Amino acid sequence: MFTKSNFRSFKPLLPGVEMRPLAFEEKTILCEFKLQKGSELPSHSHPYEQTGYLLSGKLNFRIGTEWVVAEPGDSWCIPEDVEHQVEVIEEAKVLEAFTPIRPDYLPDENAD
Repeated sequence: MFTKSNFRSFKPLLPGVEMRPLAFEEKTILCEFKLQKGSELPSHSHPYEQTGYLLSGKLNFRIGTEWVVAEPGDSWCIPEDVEHQVEVIEEAKVLEAFTPIRPDYLPDENAD
């Protein structure tokens, strides 16, 4: 699948957190996130491996018990079922891939 930029709209996930699905197939989905300064992704885990890249902004990021201040160009991989959380220090843009595919992140083809 090839996806042109701005083909799909962002949708809110949490206060200050928006996501839009980009390319996906049977096993992987790539998503873009916009995170507002001061917002948080509370501690959580899920059955998906999550690989990300920080395009812009600054995040205080916890994976397991390790906290790291992530800056543009930094990347991460979170194994499935590992607890993680994010505090947004500066407005940020993030690309993340999830495998297996997250059905809850698939686009609603009728909405866009």
